[in-house]
Amino acid sequence: MRARWLSSLLRMARPPLVLGVVVGVVCVTAETLLALLLVRVASTSPLGLVYLLGILLVSYMWGLPLGMATALGSALAYDLFLVPPTHQVTLFSSWSWIALLVFLVVALLVSGAAALLRSLLLEADERRCEADVSAGTARLLLRAEQLRAALPVVARRLAQDLGLPSVAIELGPAGGDRRRAALPLSDEGARFGSLVVPADLPQATLRRLRERVVPSLEAALVAARGREAVACALAASRDELARVAEEQAALRRVATLVARGVSPTEIFNAVAGEMGLIVNADHTAIERYEPDRTVVLMSSWSASSGGGPPPVGARRRLHEDGLSALVLRSGQTGRIMVDERTAGELGRWARDEENGVAIGGPILVEGRLWGVMIAFFRGVERQPEGVEERMQDFTELVVTAISNALTRDELAASRARVVAASDETRHRIERDLHDGAQQRLVSLGLQLRMAETAVPPELPELRRQLSHTAEGLALVLEDLRELSRGIHPAILSKGGLGPALKMLARRSSVPVDLRVGVRERLPERVEVAVYYIVSESLTNVAKHAHASLVDIDVHATGGRATVVIRDDGTGGADPAKGSGLIGLSDRVQALDGTIEITSPAGQGTTLTAVIPVGDR
Repeated sequence: MRARWLSSLLRMARPPLVLGVVVGVVCVTAETLLALLLVRVASTSPLGLVYLLGILLVSYMWGLPLGMATALGSALAYDLFLVPPTHQVTLFSSWSWIALLVFLVVALLVSGAAALLRSLLLEADERRCEADVSAGTARLLLRAEQLRAALPVVARRLAQDLGLPSVAIELGPAGGDRRRAALPLSDEGARFGSLVVPADLPQATLRRLRERVVPSLEAALVAARGREAVACALAASRDELARVAEEQAALRRVATLVARGVSPTEIFNAVAGEMGLIVNADHTAIERYEPDRTVVLMSSWSASSGGGPPPVGARRRLHEDGLSALVLRSGQTGRIMVDERTAGELGRWARDEENGVAIGGPILVEGRLWGVMIAFFRGVERQPEGVEERMQDFTELVVTAISNALTRDELAASRARVVAASDETRHRIERDLHDGAQQRLVSLGLQLRMAETAVPPELPELRRQLSHTAEGLALVLEDLRELSRGIHPAILSKGGLGPALKMLARRSSVPVDLRVGVRERLPERVEVAVYYIVSESLTNVAKHAHASLVDIDVHATGGRATVVIRDDGTGGADPAKGSGLIGLSDRVQALDGTIEITSPAGQGTTLTAVIPVGDR
């Protein structure tokens, strides 16, 4: 409390000089009257201390000149009224000059100390005010989302707190103006802005601003610029991470389709759509090059319903100035401006729309330029960046899908050729046996019977030998017929699937419950595949299953033939260990069909095969 009162007293502003003169006269008069009262009870020498109070007050409040005048007046009053002989001035003729000297020294010391304390307190107040200004400025700058938007508010706050008529903070080079003074703002020697104040400010104020305000303002601005840069970098990083995450999700979705082995058309549609959304294109398309310098549209996608590309499967000739021709010539990514001259190249994309930018990337399959991937952006002012690199990832997925499709097609074609060759070989062997060996055996049998009838009665032993040989030849012929039926049953070609399966059921050593729901003839390859599936399954049941009943259901509906074979045997069949089942799987897959075998141990075996009936 006492320190606060003293601080308030020291900070008190200096009163008017006239009031100081009045106070000095009053103090000297009052001190003289007090001393005259005290002189009756004390000696004269100590009474000089009474005058020190007035000297202290006047010296502190009004400074050294008025303090010195008060000290001189106090010395004269002390000498005139208290030092004998009274009512005479004896300052320079007796020891009274000592009191004058003391009074002057006190006035000098007190006024000097007061001036020093006042300047220190003023300096402290200015420092505190500057610290408050710096803290407030830093808060405003560091809390602002945009630095330039906060500068006018900070400038008004500085002008208000520092008591200046106007203040402006400018980033970048400051314009020349005689009415304004630009104090440079720099960061490690590099100037980045200016603190602009009126040019008519006192030099002390300018020096104070330059030495005290500018450094703190520089630090706050540098920190705010750094924070804004970090915030922009974080925002850009978040946007980039979101974009990368979205792109990776799209790539994963397309890669999942590729891994599942779906049709290339479905993959092309997914790639066109996902890529269009990722690169923010208006239209995308995938085109395939043909040997006759035409291109076929394999897939397309549009962000809007209007101005879409031609229908999928459309064929057009290459436009020499177009994007597809550019990619074909260079084998690299290309970019063109789409206007009236190139509208025909892109079909309906540019029709009834603004001009724009088209970017195309090559699709290389096994080192050969297979096609082109195109992204169209409406509006000439749009110049998308980084699209080529982002399209590359989708192009690689398209290449993988095409390679997988080609591999699957080649494998299916190879299986089909092997199965067809096998069937043709079986058919030829069966025909050769039927038309060759069987006919000769039948002829030999007839000749033996004729020879048997021609033997004389007196040769019974010869007759018996010829009869025995004819019977053995008949058995060989029957075995050959059975072998011929196993190679390629003639009944299948003549009577169809129903009679052929009924023959297999009759010949099976295990009872068979057969149901055939086929009302018309199926393609020959399908009938042969179903026949051999049933034949191989019955053979496996007889050899390994130890079953008491086999249930066979064959029907053809919905453009596909379905074969379901169940037995109540021991189960445990492993397709990987049986060449017969592997051959059946190859035959079915060569016809774009599927085969599934379920055989838990002790619970029998179920074979299900589904074969498309339509032509490949």
